[in-house]
Amino acid sequence: MTDPADSSPPDPRAGHRCTWAEGSALYRDYHDSEWGVPERDSRMLWETLMLEGFQAGLAWIVILRKREGFRAAFAGFDPVKVAAFDDADIERLMADPGIVRARAKIVATITGARIYNEMAARGESFADFAWGFTDGRVIRGDGHTIHASTPLSETISKELKRRGFKFVGPTIVYAWMQAVGIVDDHAAHCFRRGQA
Repeated sequence: MTDPADSSPPDPRAGHRCTWAEGSALYRDYHDSEWGVPERDSRMLWETLMLEGFQAGLAWIVILRKREGFRAAFAGFDPVKVAAFDDADIERLMADPGIVRARAKIVATITGARIYNEMAARGESFADFAWGFTDGRVIRGDGHTIHASTPLSETISKELKRRGFKFVGPTIVYAWMQAVGIVDDHAAHCFRRGQA
């Protein structure tokens, strides 16, 4: 079935954005307004990491189409509320067609909320944690090379796993780094390159 959001008039910037963002209005909007924009809000950084975990094994478009459903199901990704989810909430989420119904990923999100809250209770913001690996600076890709992971995403992945996060392998972490603007991986010809 075609998503109505995927059919829109031709964009005058076609050919001047990252190739992956062409062909779908939802992808184009996400690319043009969010992807690669440096995110400094702890809660949003955590939400995006959790959604990247749900994306594992799926196309990102699936998550984009269900993002509002995820937000509704996970209490707006409020870490305090999500950390309090219990077995009944897990069963509720497993029955929710508005999200990706994968028990291990649901449990990982609840666990991730608890870890996020533990960090906050120690006075460690998730934003400081995330951006601390680059001293707060955006890493600029060369605009030509497409990476699945990097030594830095491997380092961050190991640290997230050490803290107890799940679904945070180096590839997921690198996709998250791109999404939240820790890395500017817009293509050399893309109008968004270097705007961060």
